[in-house]
Amino acid sequence: MEDFPKLQNDLILRAARGEVTERAPVWVMRQAGRYLPEFRDVRRDHEFFEICRTPELACEVTLQPIRRYAGLVDAAIIFSDILVVPQAMGIEVIMDPGHGPVIPNPLVDPSHLNRLPGHVDVYKELNYVFEAVKLTRHRLEGKVPLIGFSGAPWTLMAYMVEGGGSKTFTKAKTWLFKYPSETKKLLDRITSVCVDYLVAQIRAGAQLIQLFDTCAAELSPHDFMEFAFPTYQVIASEVRSRLKHHAVPEVPFILFAKGANHSIELLAEASGWDVLGLDWLVEPSEARLLSGGKVALQGNVDPNALYGGREAIAREVQRIALGFQVDGKSKGHIFNLGHGITPGVEPEDLRYFFECVHKYTQSRTDSTS
Repeated sequence: MEDFPKLQNDLILRAARGEVTERAPVWVMRQAGRYLPEFRDVRRDHEFFEICRTPELACEVTLQPIRRYAGLVDAAIIFSDILVVPQAMGIEVIMDPGHGPVIPNPLVDPSHLNRLPGHVDVYKELNYVFEAVKLTRHRLEGKVPLIGFSGAPWTLMAYMVEGGGSKTFTKAKTWLFKYPSETKKLLDRITSVCVDYLVAQIRAGAQLIQLFDTCAAELSPHDFMEFAFPTYQVIASEVRSRLKHHAVPEVPFILFAKGANHSIELLAEASGWDVLGLDWLVEPSEARLLSGGKVALQGNVDPNALYGGREAIAREVQRIALGFQVDGKSKGHIFNLGHGITPGVEPEDLRYFFECVHKYTQSRTDSTS
């Protein structure tokens, strides 16, 4: 294993293990992104996937929010994109500045499965991510832990079939209903790559991992159980098994199945993940009740609250903090937004959000708590 600087802030690791912490750790999804002027400066000179594929650039933009919000944010997340996995599987992905990710030649029907390679060597295809992880771990100098991540199989399949983002998911759902057997074969192939990819990130130095199933809300509870949930179980089980085989210490696993609030109890009980990320459509107290203390929880302020002004930000942070506390203590809670921060947020409003989290999530230490 690489000799990395000693970690100085392990707050998020302790919270992910379900421990009582002196306050809730905080980070936000997409915290290295377009809302930051320093990121836009880099982006002006470099294409999006060029940044992802250049470890020095990926490291730089990963560190930008850590520098700007020094002492306020408790984790970095490596700058990359969920669609590097389809790219590794031979799918062309273009980042259109006006429309987001575009896949010019999507998988139209099961005959197109023949276009995918039988085996994907992630160390060959995605080595730039692992090099960025190593470099970033060193340049973080132990200030905060580094999160690695992957898109979840259903979300990745949806992009690969739809050809980009979608409002109706008609093409992807046609696969589910018309070709259920072939859909599972495709999901299995994506799952295998996700396992390899997450293991390699951990071996490179990632100290937590998160799986993003941002399209989970598009599935009915039945289809969620049929097509998404089994992939979570396989990924968690296989990653743990591989880490044990390589004698690599386990790290906390965060699962963010956006919109799958109908299955919080099941996800807590049987998914194999340590932390459940929550969108803003479930009350913290309900999530606590449904999860039964079996997992830590992450979330879940509505990202648009950051546009509401300082009073609204403070009010929402306080409300969410109280909802997650257990007997006045921050226990097994990682503060975050319920989805990624959006490009129009003022950086100083995010700073205030972080300051409010520090203020309102302090665990009581009096003798009656």
